[in-house]
Parts: sequence; structure tokens; C-alpha cells
Amino acid sequence: MAGAAISVRDFVMRFGDRNVVDGLTFDIAPGETFGLLGSNGSGKTTTIRALLGITAPTAGTLTIDGEPYRPATGGIGYLPEERGLYRKEKVIDVMTYFAALRGTPRGPATRWSTEYLERVGLADKAKVRIDKLSGGQQQKVQLGITIMDRPRLLILDEPTKGLDPVNRRLLLDLVDERKADGATVILVTHHMDEVERLCDRIVLLRDGVAAAYGTIPEVQDAFGGAVAKVGLSGPVPRSDRYRLARHEGHVAYLVPTAAAESDGSDILAELVAADVHVTGFEMRRIPLDEIFVQLYGHDAGTDAARADGASSARPTAPAGAAR
Repeated sequence: MAGAAISVRDFVMRFGDRNVVDGLTFDIAPGETFGLLGSNGSGKTTTIRALLGITAPTAGTLTIDGEPYRPATGGIGYLPEERGLYRKEKVIDVMTYFAALRGTPRGPATRWSTEYLERVGLADKAKVRIDKLSGGQQQKVQLGITIMDRPRLLILDEPTKGLDPVNRRLLLDLVDERKADGATVILVTHHMDEVERLCDRIVLLRDGVAAAYGTIPEVQDAFGGAVAKVGLSGPVPRSDRYRLARHEGHVAYLVPTAAAESDGSDILAELVAADVHVTGFEMRRIPLDEIFVQLYGHDAGTDAARADGASSARPTAPAGAAR
């Protein structure tokens, strides 16, 4: 992609005799919010660390604005999954210290930090030690440090980890604002609702390669496009018109086969004919969380099953997909 903000080409990362990432290629356009997705161990953090020069790639190239990353490169905000705050220091002192490392004088840094802490509900914590904060409060402080100098590239690794729904929404609003300001954003998350809200395009990594790459509709189409969300009581009968993707409580997700009508009317008719008590029926695009389950495995809805990558399915990525 000409003029790409991020370019990853034939990236390989090998540890011992194991390829953690194997021939990965993708681009991120300037101003795009890009989802870097996958189960634990799929190569997401390894890719970010190589992009930022923390580790050297075994092969391939990773560039930011056409150049390999250098420590002197400015305008980059990185929020790692692991918190990196000085736990014995006061919140305001930690924030202004990191601002000083980026060349921001203490006065403007203090004003910005004070306004930010008030916005995220931490105004009364400014002079409290970091280790006295909850995990979610520390995450909000760390995000503030990441965005305080309006970086042109924002890399967020599980930014809402440890946050309740209200604070998740608040932090996503902050990311939205950076996007509206023209920043390029790389988002690593297991929350598919965050991806659907924020991301322009995504890549799904599995075992260090791209299992799917493109816009969200392109990825959904690659996994069948549509799914029937059915409210019902009792078991789901077998049929050649659909495949049962998931059944949780009184909701089942049915993936139509080639034998089904596009509007799902025959699926509904078949359920009713089988004396299934249907309380709701909706044809919709296959949700990203269902695609995640298909790729990485599903066992009673547990995150552990997703991380294990138990599914053997490896659907073909859309045309022009990353490698």
C-alpha cells in the first residue's frame, strides 16, 4: 500500500525451532484504526514488539512511515498489556515525569494531567500513590500517559483490561477522539464489540499467520456472511439447511448452508415444523465473536478454549489477504 503508515512484509519471528510468526504481511493506512486480533500466543504482541524495535525479526521488514522504528522516532504512544508505572510515586508525579521524557514542560503537563484525571473520575487521586489504586484506575492513568502528547500512532494492547462497562465506554470514547484527530490506531483486544465499534480493518492471527484480513464485512463474508440468531426453548434439531454454531441458554446461532434461502425463511419454517418453540428469529451478519470462536475453538463459551485454539478450521482469507 503506497503511503502506508505501517507496513509489515514477510515477517518471520523464530524462537529456537519454532516460528511464532511465519511470513506475515499487512499494511495499515494513515488515520486507520486497525484491529490486530488473535488468541493468546497467536503472535500479536510479538508483532508489536518487532514493529517497535524491541526485538529484531528473524526475517522480513516492519516499517513506520516507510522507515524502521528508531528510539528517536516521535509521535508514538504505546500502551502495553503489562502496566509499567512507578508504583511508589504519586499519580500526578508519574504523569508529569513521562511528559517530561517526551519534552513537555511541567506546567503544561500538570494542566493536561489534571484535566484528564478529572475527566476519567480520578481527580481525587492525583496525589495518591500508584500502588493504592485499583487495577482499572491504574489502567486509566497509563492510557492518559499514552495519549497525553497526541501521538500520531497509537498502539493499544488490551486498553480496557480490568475496566467495568462504564469505564470501558469512557476509554473507547478517548480512543475515538484520537482517531477523529487523525491518529493511526492499532488495537489489540479480545472484546469483539470494541473491534466492531472502532476498527476500519482487521487481521486475525492464528499460529503466527493471517487467517483473515480485510474490512469487517469482508472478513464476515469470508466466514459465511450471515447467521440466524434464534430465540428458542429446547434442543435444536439437525438439518441440512444450517449448522449449529453455538447454543447458549435460550439463544442459538445457526449458520446457513448452501441449501438454505438467503433470508432464512426456510430455516424458520423447518424449526416450526419440528415443533421448536421459537421466541425470536433474526438474520444478521455473522458476529466477530462467532468468527473468533470458529477460529480459536469453543468449549462451553470459555476464554480458555478460545486461547487454546482448539478448532481445526482454517477458512481462506479474502482476496488480497495478509500472509
